[in-house]
Parts: sequence; structure tokens; C-alpha cells
Amino acid sequence: MPPRRREAHPVSAPLTADNVILQVVGIVKRFPGVVANDHVSFSLRRGEIHAILGENGAGKTTLMNILYGLYHPDEGEIYVNGQAVEIRSPSDAIRLGIGMVHQHFMLVPVFTVAENIILGQEVRRGPFLDLRQAVEEVRALSQRYGLEVDPNALVKDLPVGVQQRVEILKALYRKADILILDEPTAVLTPQETEELFRVMRHLQQQGVSIIFITHKLKEVMAVADRITVLRNGRVVGVLTPQEADEAHLAAMMVGREVMLTVEKSPARPGPEVLRVEDLRVRDDRGATVVNGVSFSVRAGEILGIAGVQGNGQTELIEALVGLRPAAGGRVVLLGEEITFQPPRPRTERGMAHIPEDRQKHGLVLPYSVADNLVLNTYHQPPFARGVQRQPQAVLEHARQLIALYDIRTPGPHTPVRSLSGGNQQKVIVARELSRSIRLLVANQPTRGLDVGATEYIHRKIVEMRDQGIAVLLVSTELDEIFSLADRIAVMYRGRIVAILDRAEATLQQVGLLMAGVIPAERWPVAEPAERL
Repeated sequence: MPPRRREAHPVSAPLTADNVILQVVGIVKRFPGVVANDHVSFSLRRGEIHAILGENGAGKTTLMNILYGLYHPDEGEIYVNGQAVEIRSPSDAIRLGIGMVHQHFMLVPVFTVAENIILGQEVRRGPFLDLRQAVEEVRALSQRYGLEVDPNALVKDLPVGVQQRVEILKALYRKADILILDEPTAVLTPQETEELFRVMRHLQQQGVSIIFITHKLKEVMAVADRITVLRNGRVVGVLTPQEADEAHLAAMMVGREVMLTVEKSPARPGPEVLRVEDLRVRDDRGATVVNGVSFSVRAGEILGIAGVQGNGQTELIEALVGLRPAAGGRVVLLGEEITFQPPRPRTERGMAHIPEDRQKHGLVLPYSVADNLVLNTYHQPPFARGVQRQPQAVLEHARQLIALYDIRTPGPHTPVRSLSGGNQQKVIVARELSRSIRLLVANQPTRGLDVGATEYIHRKIVEMRDQGIAVLLVSTELDEIFSLADRIAVMYRGRIVAILDRAEATLQQVGLLMAGVIPAERWPVAEPAERL
């Protein structure tokens, strides 16, 4: 069985009230050149869902890493159950009943669910691992908290939403009664997000106190009991959802009024820029996941592709930008077939790409901001003369784009991995949009971004459209599709099942199409699907 929890490093008398399980007072954390937390105070009540809201870089994750023992505060005090404690490591946090589910899951893909959950606290019978007992304990735990999952399933075979359940179960297995969820919806579909909220409410009913780290206003309004807003490392307010609306919270986060709706004039479509004909693409296992897709995008319009994650959007975009070979069909850019061309000729022909995974496909993390800003033009003048690199030109180019795109960085030499997610995305956007382009392929361009960065990216996409650039937008966020797109293509099971004019489409209609509820006249072949 998991070890009994004990208090870690008591240092002074209790401070908190009876209904407060966790309190931090005057926390300060400094890094070179920045104060990440500036005298932050915060409290968590028993059985409460308390949202910590703020932009990327506001200090949310730093504060949580302090509570979990990954960072040590420079100043301030932490109280758990009224007892002042020092949390020097995650093992201290776990003994205090604090569990943390990180934005990027910390699971071993080739292990089973049960093996991942008990890792480090194995169930033994004498000197041997008692995996059968572990499986039963995990199954009982999952049923108790409404987190149904097969203990014997391999983690690598599980959807992202189920992997997140495994992370939550890991914390609960270690007797956590304080659960920190760091940006838990950043990698989830809307359906998985709703399921997570159901799980959070169930955990709350079971007596678990939850700290919910996010920058998504609708989610805060939907699930939080109280909200603490951070800006530039400081607490700027604590309130309830009943005391505020989304516009007010956004202004608190950013320090100014934020446009939550995208202002754009009617599209003026021009000539066809991209044409896709009967495109077929296979995934890494050889299964056909894009099956006969056809559409076109014209200059001066935004075509949005809506769909639940996992219906072939990722492989479709990878085939369009040259990162995955097509299995059949044609891709035509500006009248030239590019179906089997590598990425560089597509880039040089005017294609720009904002990738779904900015760290995997958009950036070279150890490289500087300056080098990342020329990843697709480093071999061209003025950044190179023949084979000789021109570092001064690269540096000057970086300084201009840092100012123009408001990239928050200590300087152009800073490794891009040290930037917040929003600023990493700005580096990609600056690189892709600062050159002469004819087609912008934007795949989940605001995933994981706060409201201020999202507003900025949306404005840039509309600017590109208004300059006569064709935009192909892929997003699992229906609000984003409806805000930006002029036409909406809905993707389901690897097919485009409908292309709708934005002015005529409704959220309900598109949502049903995304779920496979398809009018019979739209379904291209006889496959099992619910018909309208």
C-alpha cells in the first residue's frame, strides 16, 4: 500500500483558518533578469476548485512548482493544514498531500497504466513486485473517483484525455488531497475538456481541493469556485465567477481592455492559391487517415477546418507542407503541382506554416531567438553570402522582429526554449509572416496561448487575409473557427464531410458534423454513421 503521509519540516505556528487547507504568504521567486513571483499570497479552501488565471509568463507555473518542491522560494512562507512547512522536493510535497499533474505528462509510454501509477511506490510481496495487487488497487481507486481506466492498458495506446486520468490517479494513489492541474486542457479536445470538468467536480465531492492553472476564461467561469488573477508575477485580484465576466477577467490578466471577438470586414476572395484533389495520406502505422480529401483556398479568404482532434487533420497538414508523403491525390500551389516536393521548395514558392506542435516542428529549442527567426531563410541574402553566414544581418533582423511582433525576450541571443509558450509562438509567427508569402497554413495557432497572445495571433491572421494572402486554418476550437473563418470545412474520419459558408453555419450544425451526425446526401460512401 502507499506509505502513510507525514508532515515535512515544520518551522512555525499555524496561521490559517480551519477551512483553509493551503496558504502561501509573500512568496518571492527571482530568476536572472526577472522576478517571476513578486510577494504572491494565495489560499486554497477545503473542497474548493480555485483557478489561478494569468497570461503566459505571469508566474502561475512558477508558483505551482514552488508548491510542488521543484523550485525553492527566495522569500515567503507556505502553510499546509495551518502548519508552516518547507517543501524542499516533490517527495516533501507528496508527503504533505500535494499532487501535481503537469501540462506535459510524465508517463512511461511502454508501461501499463498500473505500472505508471505505482512507479516509485511499488506494491511488493516480500522481495517481489505484486503486480496483481497493484492492478486491483488501481482499479478500485479509479472506480472510487470516477476515473475509469483499464489498469492493464499500455499508456502509449491511450488517448490524451485518458493519459491525463492516469496522471491524476498517480497523484491520488499517493494520497493527495491537494491536486494541482497545470494547464490541464491545453492538449484536450472540447469533449475531453468537458469530461475533465466532470472529473474535477467529482473529485471535489470526494473532498479533494484543486488548484486549476489556466488562461482560458470560459473554463474558469464554468468550473471555478474562486479565481486568483496574476499579472507580471503579482496578484491583481481574487474574485468569484459571479463577481466578474470574461471581459473583466481578460482586462485584469493583460492590464488593458482585450478584444474577445475578432473584428474583420467581409472577405474579398481572389484567385485560387491552393487546390487539393482526392488527397490520401497514411499515418505512421500505414493506416489511411486522410481519405479522398478535396478543397481549395483562394487569395484573401480564410478556410477553417473544424474537427475533433484525431480525425486526420494532423496528417493532412503534414502532407500539405511536405512533412509526410502523400499516398495519392494532388496538391497544387499557385498552379504548380507540389504533391511530392520537400518542404523547402514549398516555402520558397510562398507557403508559410504555423505548426501544431511549436516545439517539435516550429523551433530548434537550444538555438537563439535570432537563429530561430531565420530557420527557413538562413541560406539566402542578406543572412548568407554563398556559404558564408552573415551574423550581423541575422542579429539586426531579429531585433526588428522582436520589436515589431512584441516578443518578450531578454534579447536576440536568448535560447528560445527559455521563452514562455506565447512568446515562442510569436517567434514562429514573426518568422513565417515577415517574408513574402502567398499561403499561410496555421494549425492550432493559439493552442496553449493566453488571451492576450490569442488576440494578437488572431489579428495577424486577419491582417494576412486582408493583404490578399490565402489562409488555411485548422483548429479544434469552434469559437476560433467561427471567429476567423470565411468558409468552414468539417473533417470527420479522414474526410471533408461538408464545406459551409460561415455566414450560414451554426455552432450546433458544425458540432453535429464534427461528431459524425451527417446528412445522408453529404456522406460520400456508405459507412456507419448517424444520419440527420
